[in-house]
Amino acid sequence: MTTPPFAPLAPADIAVLRSQLGREPRGVVGIAARCICGNPTVVATAPRLPDGTPFPTFYYLTHPAATAAMSTLEAEHVMPELQELLADDDVRAAYEAAHLAYLADRAQFGEVPEIAGISAGGMPTRVKCLHALAGHALAAGPGVNPIGDAALARSPWSPARCVCAEPGAALRPEPTAEAE
Repeated sequence: MTTPPFAPLAPADIAVLRSQLGREPRGVVGIAARCICGNPTVVATAPRLPDGTPFPTFYYLTHPAATAAMSTLEAEHVMPELQELLADDDVRAAYEAAHLAYLADRAQFGEVPEIAGISAGGMPTRVKCLHALAGHALAAGPGVNPIGDAALARSPWSPARCVCAEPGAALRPEPTAEAE
């Protein structure tokens, strides 16, 4: 296991997530990583959504700037380069371990037979979605997901610098009596 348990969700978190996603967040069980300003960056999502849909992507990247950065890397065809890293035995072993850690984290929130053994991002053998891999790397911390770490290293976005107040990024709403 790498990350759970999570701190309780605050109403302000849900409001920020709604702004980041442009829709109502579904099945959120916790904030797995935060921007240095406190805004959500990665959510942990239940393995079965409230409507009953199986949902394998436990760590879901929500931060608009991080999401845009991963989309840019994918558009620039970085995924085949990262896939080549799996030819190294040590990287491949670490990626397989990341897959198992991901499954163990998600299992704490229920077993869903339809997605048994399926993690996210192509783990453990492919590089399929940098958003999922970066989300896992941010939630688990450096050194757990080598491909997620490599994607973040190639990214113009950094978790060390807040860009939430910049145009296009979600802002933390002002606290209300309900949120306090």
